[in-house]
Amino acid sequence: MLMPIKTPVYMDYHATTPVDPRVLETMLPFFSQDFGNASSTDHLFGARAAEAVQKSREQIASLINARPEEIIFTSGATESDNLAIQGVANSYKEKGKHIVTCTTEHKAVLNTCKYLQDLGWSVTYLPVDKFGIVDLAKLEEAITDHTVLISLMFANNEIGTIAPIEEIGRIARAHGVFLHTDAAQAAGHIPVDVDGMNIDLMSISSHKVYGPKGAGALFLRRHGGRVKPLPIIQGGGQERGLRSGTENVPGIVGMGKAFEIARSEMDSESRRLLQWTERMRSAFESKARAEQNGHPIQRLPHNLNMYFKGVDAKALIQMLVHEVAISAGSACTTREVEPSHVLLALGFAPERAYSSVRFGLGRFNTGEEVDFAIEKVLSSVAHLRKIFA
Repeated sequence: MLMPIKTPVYMDYHATTPVDPRVLETMLPFFSQDFGNASSTDHLFGARAAEAVQKSREQIASLINARPEEIIFTSGATESDNLAIQGVANSYKEKGKHIVTCTTEHKAVLNTCKYLQDLGWSVTYLPVDKFGIVDLAKLEEAITDHTVLISLMFANNEIGTIAPIEEIGRIARAHGVFLHTDAAQAAGHIPVDVDGMNIDLMSISSHKVYGPKGAGALFLRRHGGRVKPLPIIQGGGQERGLRSGTENVPGIVGMGKAFEIARSEMDSESRRLLQWTERMRSAFESKARAEQNGHPIQRLPHNLNMYFKGVDAKALIQMLVHEVAISAGSACTTREVEPSHVLLALGFAPERAYSSVRFGLGRFNTGEEVDFAIEKVLSSVAHLRKIFA
């Protein structure tokens, strides 16, 4: 006998993920038992906390082929993006004041670049093709003698398109320019190799990979071309002086465990989620005349962004609110009334942006939930089209 499906079914895993029970179990002792300050190591409480923080560095470094000393803990990917971009800008402004990024970046990158522009920096915003991919020839053309940083997202948070980071890394290295990538949606979901891909700085997040919110990290290359950004937070000099403030030990411990789990389960999980997103895409295309946004192949396995012509995305989301939890785009901009800047950057009209929704599948979804979601979305789309025809 099939168990009834608990509703609403959560399919917004790009916005955030539930904490894995194994992660929570690992964290709990550090709230009340091993509660020491990792910077206060004169006694066992602090020493145990410091040891746990170091273990987390090792767990995270193992997943991305880095060294533990290259992991700087932050509050999340947004802070990591700011530390990477502002830190490099402040440290290397004597070399030049030019940054290269692209139009589909997360607002944590775009707004940081705009902030630097107000301070006199020059920023090149590269266009993308209809799938969200930067033209590598245009990237190389954009680099000048004054360029100090390229910041391009590893995998897009709205459409799931995966950037050719390895090729971008080769271009950056050939020109002596640092490469930063926001990998919040990639690390723990697809293979990431900071050494093999010539990545100098990389932002990652805990709550996108079944860890707790409020924990993140910045990979900072220290070997084979060391990068030395200046801190943007002043204080007690924690995290090698780059991120002052008492370490969030429970969050850091949870993030380390989450990345350890991702390392062992990523391949099998990706295969399962890709099967489900493909099942949904096929059903929506054949039965609702929907079209996929983003790259059809070079994309995150758990991402699906679909355009339902003639259907207002917000109306669809509200109609499904008690059955399936989906979104219209980035969780950081859902309160805005403007269409998705990512979909507009692909060359689509605002109408397509207003009629597109994002499905983000995850570890705790089931095949039955996928079939349930397909059924509910199809019936809701048909109903809305009938009303507004």
